[in-house]
Amino acid sequence: MPFARWFVRLSALVAAVALIAGGRVPLNAAQSPVAAAIDPANRDATCPACRDFYQFANGGWLKANPIPGDHASWSHWDELDESNLQVLRRGLEKAAASHAAPGSRDQKLGDLYAACTDEDTIEAKGATPLRLELDKIAAAQGLPALLAIVANEHRTGAAGPFFGYGSQPDPANSARTIGDLGQGGLSLPERDYYTRGDAKSKQLRDDFSAHAARELQLVGEDAAAATADAATVMRVETAIANASLPKAQLRDPKKTTNPYTVAKLASFGTAISWPSYFAAIGSSQGALNVDEPSFFRQLNGILTTTPLEDLKTYVKWHYVASNAGALSKPFVDENFQWRKKLFGLKQLEPRWKRCIRTVDNAMDELLGQMFVAMRFTPAAKAHAQTMVRNLRSAYSTDIARLDWMTPPTKARAEAKLTAIVQKIGYPDTWRDYSKLVIQRDDYFNDLRNANAFAVARDIAKIGKPTDRTEWGMPPQLINAQYNPTMNDITFPAAILLPPFYADTNDDALNYGAIGAVIGHEMTHGFDDQGRQYDKLGNLADWWTPADAKQFTTRSSCVTKQYGAMEAAPGVLQNGPLVTGESIADLGGLRIAYNAYEKSQAGKPRRTINGYTPEQRFFLAFATVWAENDTPELARFLGQSNEHPVARNRVIGTLINMPEFAQAFHCTARDKMVKPMAAVCRIW
Repeated sequence: MPFARWFVRLSALVAAVALIAGGRVPLNAAQSPVAAAIDPANRDATCPACRDFYQFANGGWLKANPIPGDHASWSHWDELDESNLQVLRRGLEKAAASHAAPGSRDQKLGDLYAACTDEDTIEAKGATPLRLELDKIAAAQGLPALLAIVANEHRTGAAGPFFGYGSQPDPANSARTIGDLGQGGLSLPERDYYTRGDAKSKQLRDDFSAHAARELQLVGEDAAAATADAATVMRVETAIANASLPKAQLRDPKKTTNPYTVAKLASFGTAISWPSYFAAIGSSQGALNVDEPSFFRQLNGILTTTPLEDLKTYVKWHYVASNAGALSKPFVDENFQWRKKLFGLKQLEPRWKRCIRTVDNAMDELLGQMFVAMRFTPAAKAHAQTMVRNLRSAYSTDIARLDWMTPPTKARAEAKLTAIVQKIGYPDTWRDYSKLVIQRDDYFNDLRNANAFAVARDIAKIGKPTDRTEWGMPPQLINAQYNPTMNDITFPAAILLPPFYADTNDDALNYGAIGAVIGHEMTHGFDDQGRQYDKLGNLADWWTPADAKQFTTRSSCVTKQYGAMEAAPGVLQNGPLVTGESIADLGGLRIAYNAYEKSQAGKPRRTINGYTPEQRFFLAFATVWAENDTPELARFLGQSNEHPVARNRVIGTLINMPEFAQAFHCTARDKMVKPMAAVCRIW
């Protein structure tokens, strides 16, 4: 359950990486966005804190920081990302120029970066790298032959038509790893984009069809054929979307936990030979989980009733679209024109930025080794470990004091809290990339090799004991995570930097920023999803019926409250979709506040720039979420993201914290104050 708002691992938008060339270089505290939380220039002096704290805390910054043309948003996250990209560029260019020993870290990183930036070679090849696979698709005789091609595309990471397959810990026994089948095969962000009837959604579907037609022309189709094929793609994908579960329902692990055997998969129908699929993808399959059995039953009907030529057109489109970013300028430009429509971007990022993100996506932990060696300080890790201990202690106190939970459930909650494993900074054991071959004269196949390497590594986990030391995030990613099946929390090195943490900040600022992140991830273990897993990461009910009912009532308060908040003009937050993240925000900030107050016992209180310690704490939290979004992105986030938009994260959290109202002397008449009877509180 990642902390970041929307950009995590989306390489076309933001994938944050960091590297300081030439040694560890601390950031200038005067430039720290956390320290800027108490900078009067970032305030909106015309807006009272108790009327709209988001505007009060960030109005000056928002006005002074418009969105750059190559971004869909601009925030302190993006400021850090831009800074990191600049220094990372120097690091990768140095690696590329070194012509390091074959098989070494710098050879792989440097050669892929060099291959990506070699635009002349990429332009000369045009669409040629696609031709072999496109010819195979065109020549497929019958559905089994086409599905064999689909299996190969899944195996090589070349495309993901129809559905997805990978590994996961067994929900019933997290000590072992099994295979998992899930719905997929859509080009638009999620299924509701195909079903909404408003004018903007209809226009976006028309824009997508036009984009698909133009891209298909780039692989040789004439205009009429491309337009017809684009309509076919939309027709097939609409059928797949209608078979898919809504995103909010996918948050319920009881709905997505359905044990199957390979033999039992035949109950979906005979369109897909599952033994053949697993053999082709290289999976020795035993037990597995199916996220959405209803989807696969309907997919069988789609495969058996849709003409073969239409299915081939759909598979062709996915192969082209999945690989377009590795091709010549016409493909890159067409993809950008579509992202303009979807997210409101105005200009394409420069090539070097896109190539850094490509390297990061292809070899994230290898890049992470470079990052840790040159950027991460032991002091930051030690301070984070201390704060985690302090927040864990505050959480334990909170559980003990709950007036709505009975002693048996409290004891199990305490046991789960104690069992949470913390992963801070970087892995103790790095991923082995020795079998991955990268050559600087073959960019397209380099990416294919990297994708296939990642898929093979994932598939190889199936049938083996779960590796609980594995990290789900690389250290250069600006994010954090709670994994319910591992019962662990991860704080990569990159999030232990401003706007979340700085050695030179006072405790109020660090607890309001990185402390809220730590508390957020801990709370995910006890949100509407996480609470359904026990201390070992097994999907098991450890609640008494009375306590479960109390939780559901309190959780519905959060769902209802956020469902009434506007995310973009005319777009309300999807309350059920954002419930988990909103619970984590609220519980996380409350626990961070309690931990901060406890840490200050016996210490002198200081007022800085006119703000008390408690005021600085809440300002630091709000400053983290200062963000300008394009209208298109705001609409996308409001409709499709599990996190509330930035403004709602701040307002929705603070109106439920009487401690905030007390710190800023708000009264019952102020908009930032809710009657105690209407305050949402779980943890």
